[in-house]
Amino acid sequence: MQIEEVKGSIGREAGVSEWLAVTPDLIHEFAALTGDRQWIHVDAERARRESPFGGAVAHGFLTVALLSRLVSQAVDLRIECKMRVNYGFNRLRFPAPVPAGARIRARVTPNAVREVKGGIEIAWGVVVEVENQTKPALAAEWLVRVYA
Repeated sequence: MQIEEVKGSIGREAGVSEWLAVTPDLIHEFAALTGDRQWIHVDAERARRESPFGGAVAHGFLTVALLSRLVSQAVDLRIECKMRVNYGFNRLRFPAPVPAGARIRARVTPNAVREVKGGIEIAWGVVVEVENQTKPALAAEWLVRVYA
């Protein structure tokens, strides 16, 4: 998408990513990297017995970390630029867990485009779905700055 296409599609879904499996190995690698070894993520048997989720679940921040991959699959942003940076979130919620082994995908909608010093800021509405689950795993408005 060129910037004019992004502006012209504000409020309408711009794309959907491919499905991505959130494997137990991926969850364990994220736990090792971040030091977040909470048992609901890394101890499948205990999580099955004791958690309200019925098994191990991915970290919410793992789902956030996968947004770059998912959004770039969903929207082919063809804007000539020097760099793109993550500027943060206006809103970020985790309505439902991602069970270990589940597949997720992102639905992406441009919410706003505004000029900033040296570039533009795009506010992407992102919903991460879990296959065969009605509630999304993540709902966010993600701010990305694109500098010329």
